[in-house]
This record gives sequence, structure tokens and C-alpha cells, in this order.
Amino acid sequence: MKQKKLLSTAVAVTLVGSVVAGCGSNNNDAAESTSTPGAAAKVQEIKLNLSAEPEALDLSKSTTVVAASVLNAITDGLYRVDKEGKLQMGVAKDLPKISEDGLTYTIDLNPDAKWSDGKAVTAQDFVYSLQRTANPETKAQYSFLMEWLENGSEIVAGTATPDQLGAKALSDTQLEIKLVSPKGFFTEMLAFPTFFPQREDIVSQYGNKFAADADKVIGNGPFKLTTWNHEQNLTLEKNESYWDAANVKLNKINISIVKDAGTALNLYETKELDYTSISGDNIALYKDKPDLVTKPELTNSYIQYQTKDNPVFSNAKIRQALNMAIDKQGLVDVVLKNGSVPATGLVPNGTKDGNGEEFRKVVGDILPAYDVAKAKALLEEGMKEAGLTSIPKFKLTSDDTSAAKKSLEYVLSQWKTNLGVEAEAEPLPFAARVEKMKSRNFDAVIALWGADYNDPMTFLDLWMKDSSMNYPNYDSEAYTNNVKAAQKELDPAKRSQLLVDAEKQLIEDLPVGPLYFRSAKFLIRPGIENLILAPSGFEWDAKWAEVK
Repeated sequence: MKQKKLLSTAVAVTLVGSVVAGCGSNNNDAAESTSTPGAAAKVQEIKLNLSAEPEALDLSKSTTVVAASVLNAITDGLYRVDKEGKLQMGVAKDLPKISEDGLTYTIDLNPDAKWSDGKAVTAQDFVYSLQRTANPETKAQYSFLMEWLENGSEIVAGTATPDQLGAKALSDTQLEIKLVSPKGFFTEMLAFPTFFPQREDIVSQYGNKFAADADKVIGNGPFKLTTWNHEQNLTLEKNESYWDAANVKLNKINISIVKDAGTALNLYETKELDYTSISGDNIALYKDKPDLVTKPELTNSYIQYQTKDNPVFSNAKIRQALNMAIDKQGLVDVVLKNGSVPATGLVPNGTKDGNGEEFRKVVGDILPAYDVAKAKALLEEGMKEAGLTSIPKFKLTSDDTSAAKKSLEYVLSQWKTNLGVEAEAEPLPFAARVEKMKSRNFDAVIALWGADYNDPMTFLDLWMKDSSMNYPNYDSEAYTNNVKAAQKELDPAKRSQLLVDAEKQLIEDLPVGPLYFRSAKFLIRPGIENLILAPSGFEWDAKWAEVK
């Protein structure tokens, strides 16, 4: 590529594998040596856990890591990220040919790429997918990514038609994508689900029920979805039509949906699961054992405050007071205990700034520290400005997993103890919490966001005034202008400064109150190799996984 990359493909990736048999935990059946002469071959099946039910497995409408992990297993994009964090070929035969001005990408496709029903994957499948996501009738939350493409903004706004999008099938096996402005990380983004192909005939056949059940989903990836018992389990089986099936070792992946961390741990210990997240005091049980793996993450947690038509949260000082009254060090030390650290801004540690530096180090620690006295003063000032003599009781929404409920209880306790503010806990199933956010029908909600790519923009473009993901209805012209200017700025140093200014504005207004930068820990059965835990985009990638 001609221009400086904003995202290095050599990002840190946790790879589960090369574990010595018999070490640490005594529940290591999967790790028995296969080097013994005459040893039976291992059954190539693994049992994973998801802490929530995926929403419909629709590439245009999906927004969660839970769904993205399944979609990445059953669908191949143009590229896939390997254990070294480098791009490997998916449907593409080679890396894109990029024009001198950085605007036109021409990609040749592998003619052997097929859908699970044997039909060839074509360039038009990618064009259709991008057009469908850009089409306002689809109501895709990630439609803003299509604004990077020629005419994308106009299509999303409804002033142009989807067929005018800067994506064209030059032939069945050659795809052309035209951008509005150069983006050094765009090739890496082609490994993200929003840029995966879709079958127009299948989407049309099932209409509103498309991707809602196993028999209404089709993929072209290393696995195919064969069963989906909602809120219970999913089964993925090897896709024999996959172009690279020879390098897919697993024959089956059984996925359970277990929300309660204690239950999931019990299932792991009784070998009903080979993989699950672990947090809190349970982490100490596996200290120094090979099962315990830390996943590097670019993920933040925060509280979104509904700023529109809300007598409490329309006032910035009240929002600031609530955030300042939470002891975030206590949250990570007492509740999470997983290596997470208190937030010092919105953009998490490890995020690059696109100018050769780490964004957090460039901006510094800009989130006001925990200070009960100052929080009380801010609350009093904010209430006067809002004409309130007391804070009306409101709901704080979160997921209903055991870990999420503990965080919810902690925050509510901090507000009551430090400010005398009482709020009602509203733990909801994952899908219900996401839908509540999307409908913008909430008072305050605890949420997390994992990076789609390693750049501050993936955290900052959410809160622009016209963003489809601006659930708090944050309305700052200064903030939106800075982010939009950064989207068009070609000079890396100037672009970085615009993003710095945007984050500072956001922290000053605080429509979202950062809590912590997450570090996640997982248990993985020793003997399972090459199960990749990615720092962004997906929770896991099992294409190259195998049982040794």
C-alpha cells in the first residue's frame, strides 16, 4: 500500500496450543499424547460456551461479538486473520491491487470458493452484501461503514440508490471497491463480518425470518450451522464444500449458551465444556494451570446516559457526578479480578493513533478521578441547573449474566453510598438489553464495546450526532465536526490531533461514562491447539483449531 497504515496486521493474538500433556490441571483428557505408537486418533470435536444467545445471524444487522464469532466460523470473507495477526486468504486469491490515489481496490477471487450448498461464491455476492448493508431499509447498525465507499453517505441518507454504491462485480471472480478517501487500514477491514458476502436468493427466500434459525442460514466458511436451539445451544459441523477444507481439522463444534459463570465453570470441570470465560475469585482456582489463558483485548466498558428528554441525564454535571462517584479501582479489584484496569478515557490502552503512537499515551489520563467530595458538589450544581430538588429514581440496565449483575450491584451501591442516589437494577437477557439500547428506550445502561479495528475511530465515531449507534442521543456539533474531519484528514498527525480533541470533548460532556478497560480470561482444555482468541472483532476463531 502506498500510504501509511493505520492498523498493523501484526496485532497481538492469543493462540491456544502447544500445551505439554499432563501439566497443571488434572482434568486434561484432551491432552493425552498422540505420539505413542498405536495411540488412537483424537476425536476432532470441541465444546465451547457463549455467555449469551446470538441475535439473528444476519451479517448486515449483527453488532455483537457473540454473533460475530459464529458468523466468522460459518462465513469466509475476502481475508481471515491468522494466529500471528496476519491476513490469510479467504475468498480472495491475493491482496488487493490498490490505485495510486488509494481509492480503488481491485480484488481477484478464488474460483474454488463455494457456499455450503455447492454454489460458487461470486463478486456479486459481495456487492449485494454491501448494498444491502448501505440500504436504509435494512436498518443496519453498521451502515456507517458503508459511508467509506463512494456514494455510501448518500445511500445511507436515502438520497441515492444502493446500486450506486462504490462496489462493482467486474466479473464473477473480480471485485472492485471505490472509497471516498484513502484508509490505510481498509484491507484489514475486509476481514470484518460487515464486508462478508451474502446470498441474495437466500435473503429473499426467507424475508424477515432470514438468519433467525439454522435452516435459514447459509455460509461459505470452514463450518456450517446445523442446529440452533435458541437460548440453549448451537452445533457447527465441518463444511466439506469449503475451499480450504483440507486444513480444517475439527469435524464438529458444540456450542452451549450458559449465562451463569458458576454453572459454566462446573461444566468445564466436569468436561462438559472445553472453553469458557472465567472471572472474579474463580480465577485464583486456576492460577499457574495451563487451562488459564488471558485474551488481549481492545475493549472498554461504560455507562450510557440517555441525554434526550431526560430530566436527570440531560445535565452534564449530573452525569459527571455519577461517574466521579464510582471507585473504578475497587470495581476491577473487588468485582472483576480479571486484570481489567480503571478507564482513564474512552479509548482503551493499546489502541494505536494512526500516527505511530499509542493513543492513550498521546492523550493522557483525562477522565476525572474518583472523588466523592467533588462528585457531591457537581451533583448539587447539576440539580440546580436542572431545576431538581432530588434525583428521581431511574433504572440502570445491564446484562443478566452473573458477572454483569455483580458490576451492576457495585455501581448502584457506589451511587447510594457516596451520593445518596438510588436507582433500580434492571438486568436483562443480552438480546433484550441490546434491543433496549437500539430503541433508545433506557435511562442508563452498562455496555461494552470491542474494537472492530485498531484505531481510535472505532470507539469515537459511535457518538457522532447522526451515528446509528449514538444511543444516548449525544448532540455535540464540536464533537461531530472533529470526528468527521478526522475521517477525511490524510495527514496522520493532524488526524490524530482531531481524534484527541474529539475524545476530550466527549469526556467533558460525558454522555458515556467510562468504567474500565477490559482484560478477559478464559479456560481452555489443554490439548486443544490453534484456537485463536482475537483482540478485536471476534471472541474466537476455530478454523485452524484441533485436538491433539
